[in-house]
Amino acid sequence: MPLKLYTEEKRVTACLIGEIDHHGAGALREEIDGMLKRVRPDTLILDFRDVTFMDSSGIGLVMGRYRLIQEWDGVVEIHNPLPSIKKVMRLAGLDRIASIHSSPPKSGANPEKTEARV
Repeated sequence: MPLKLYTEEKRVTACLIGEIDHHGAGALREEIDGMLKRVRPDTLILDFRDVTFMDSSGIGLVMGRYRLIQEWDGVVEIHNPLPSIKKVMRLAGLDRIASIHSSPPKSGANPEKTEARV
């Protein structure tokens, strides 16, 4: 699954693309975690704009990044999930650990990686 990672000051944006399932979730976790450990951001934005499908692996992806970023008091924001994915997220309780937004993240982020295929 392709992934685009951007950094801007103390914020990391991970733009997820395609399907999030058990086949690709592990590689996504590693790539995002590597960036988080290098940058130690205040905010992680997970942009789901281009995610077409997500199973429980996607829930685990969000929860694990939340646990990691909590180590340095950071927060997680979820941006642009499809209505069906947003419903699954709310049913799983992700809205209690991360804010869920329908608007796009702020533009002007500087890409550290333009695209990493995982």
